[in-house]
Amino acid sequence: MKISISGIRGVYGNDFLPEDVIKFCDGFSKLVKTRKCVIGRDTRTTGEMIEKIVSATMLERGIDVYNLGIIPTPVVFRKAKEIGAGIIITSSHNPLEWNGLKFIIDGKGITQEELEIVKNGKNLNRSNIGKEVIAKSNYISDAVNIIGKLKKTQHVTVDIGGGSAKKIAPKLLQEIGCHVETINDELDECSRGPDPTSDGLMKLISKTKNVGFAFDLDSDRVILVMNGEKKSSDITLGLGVVKAIKLGIKKFVLSIDSSLAVEKYIIKHGGEVWRSKVGESNVIQMMIKNNADAGGEGSSGGFILKKFNMCRDGLLTSGLIASMIDDESIQKDIEFFESFSQIRNKVSIKSSLHDKVIIEMIKKVEKEYKIDQLDGIKININENTWSLIRKSNTEDIIRVSTESNDNQLLHKIQSEMIKKVESCYEEIK
Repeated sequence: MKISISGIRGVYGNDFLPEDVIKFCDGFSKLVKTRKCVIGRDTRTTGEMIEKIVSATMLERGIDVYNLGIIPTPVVFRKAKEIGAGIIITSSHNPLEWNGLKFIIDGKGITQEELEIVKNGKNLNRSNIGKEVIAKSNYISDAVNIIGKLKKTQHVTVDIGGGSAKKIAPKLLQEIGCHVETINDELDECSRGPDPTSDGLMKLISKTKNVGFAFDLDSDRVILVMNGEKKSSDITLGLGVVKAIKLGIKKFVLSIDSSLAVEKYIIKHGGEVWRSKVGESNVIQMMIKNNADAGGEGSSGGFILKKFNMCRDGLLTSGLIASMIDDESIQKDIEFFESFSQIRNKVSIKSSLHDKVIIEMIKKVEKEYKIDQLDGIKININENTWSLIRKSNTEDIIRVSTESNDNQLLHKIQSEMIKKVESCYEEIK
């Protein structure tokens, strides 16, 4: 089981059990000052079982439960902003046998300090049993107000990925003026895995006439297909930034692993950029600290528009991108983002050894390169090239990422860094 501000995640029935659900929800109930909590889940088969446990635990602690059923994570965040708290039953992009809990307070993910309260799992303050409330969401109409209506109808293909976007994403895109076709509507008939960032999306590419979007199971991630090819997750973030700049936004926070090209684009257009640790909650906290209005994570295709939602919002982002497709400058923007390339790999290493590997890596590279230890080790090769080695908060892996506008150097540095990580692992095993 993995426990972090990104959520509680594990293989349900193996290392993530009913008693864990009760414990963490019990701890979370101490944070719910409004005594109201919205619940939603993705389409994993274990979701309904966990949902019943979550609901019963919160009701028993005197908290009113607003159950939205199968619904995208951004919709739950939006509702939680309204009533004060929320729990999403999801493991996001993890394999299907996984599931988990994501907690929301005041419209944003919990902090590290709040996570410690959740982990403690004891709430001795009992009150009257809470009540179940019929839940309604104005997400689509609110999103349309932000995006606006298209001047010209766009043909959009949506790859649901068997996830929770099924009823929301097509309707949202239709409302702004798109003609929408969907594929992979059902989980048991889906042609791909739960994470569109790591899938080839060949079916979506073959079905897309103009623009296509692929969502993960809980819809906080979205990947763009355009001109017959899958675009990188950094392009999703980059185009979100383009739209934000068009809306007059100047202050942005990007996770430390997001594309340098996006940062350069923001600065070129008169904006400011702060870097945060990887993780949605870390980005949000940095946005609050610096009064930034937008940001996100390139690795997940996760764009955040603060005035609408304090989370990565794949649904809103798909609408924002669709609204710009006819702009003459959009292809040049994409070409600029694609002038930089990034490789992201994983090295399988048990979580218990992550810190030791990172320490050994620092010893190997600190004399040769300038490094940043904000989150793992970011190695600055030159002004257009960097490599990041960091432990995963959700899997038994160490992530190795390299970006450059020099393709030959990109592959050379990435290969060297992977070999160094593997060497460190062998030395400490």
